[in-house]
Amino acid sequence: MITRPAGSAQSDSFTHRVLPYDGMDQYLDGVLPFLLDGVDAGDRVVAVCGTGRETLLRDALGPAAPNVEFPDPATWYAHPPRTLADCLHDAADAARSGYRLRVLGEPVWATRSPIEVAEWQRTEAVTNLALRGTGASIMCPYAAALPAGVVAAARRTHPETVHGARAVTNPGFMDPWAYCERHDGEPLPEPPPDADTFKIDLPDLYWLRAYVGEYARRTPLPEEDLQRLLVAVTEIVTNALRHGEPPIVLRMWTDASGGVPAFVCEVGDAGRWPPGTGYGLVPPRPGDAASVGRFGLWAVRLLCSTVQIRLGDGGSVVRLRFALPPSADTNGA
Repeated sequence: MITRPAGSAQSDSFTHRVLPYDGMDQYLDGVLPFLLDGVDAGDRVVAVCGTGRETLLRDALGPAAPNVEFPDPATWYAHPPRTLADCLHDAADAARSGYRLRVLGEPVWATRSPIEVAEWQRTEAVTNLALRGTGASIMCPYAAALPAGVVAAARRTHPETVHGARAVTNPGFMDPWAYCERHDGEPLPEPPPDADTFKIDLPDLYWLRAYVGEYARRTPLPEEDLQRLLVAVTEIVTNALRHGEPPIVLRMWTDASGGVPAFVCEVGDAGRWPPGTGYGLVPPRPGDAASVGRFGLWAVRLLCSTVQIRLGDGGSVVRLRFALPPSADTNGA
């Protein structure tokens, strides 16, 4: 169960709206007022969309188009926690400078694996916590042609729905912590029978890293990700040694069942995490002295492709996933 950390109430100064649309007329009816209001107000206005949408918006914006940034969507949406951290940094920087960050963001859903889709959906929910009080404004268009589950999740992760130039309270919106609790309540697939299994009895992190590194080098995991893995697994095992209960067990395997080939490293123990950790879902505020010492789990999320955490009566499990090259052979390790 996720326990809500103290001081996590949302602020009305941040807006996060979903724009359901069916066709380009509905899209423009919602998007253009949002962008033009930002340009008129002197906001930093960012539109993250594909090439076709960019051409359409530039034409429709006319003289206002040069005042709108169009970053590369593949770079912007490369990694959920990194995107969230960058957005928070930009929002805080804008607020300090006396203006507002305004983002039109339309994630690519069709090419995502189920694990990636779930991670982006949770990021949509956590955005409401991470950017509270920044004064930023985010609008997320969702096409009617998307899978029904994706559109339904959007209504649960956005406090308001846009109809043309009008925004209304979204009755389907869920408290972000409740959404994350439900998301992380779904059981993980069992590790494969041939997963490499190592019981951790002593806090010898040097030999642990050597063991993990030796196994990982027999997989297609790139060297850069191997170094991230060693940092991440050190943090998770340290957390288990400090707060968990024996037995502490580390498992590793390669997996293609999630839609994307991945190297998986899992650390499980028989203990329960202390309340108020929040799973490291919310990034620390830039320049916030109160955030010092709370970077561990959040940093792990930045290092890995995906982090899956499950808590229960049987103990705690942290599963670190690192995407492998698409052509990787996942049967060799």
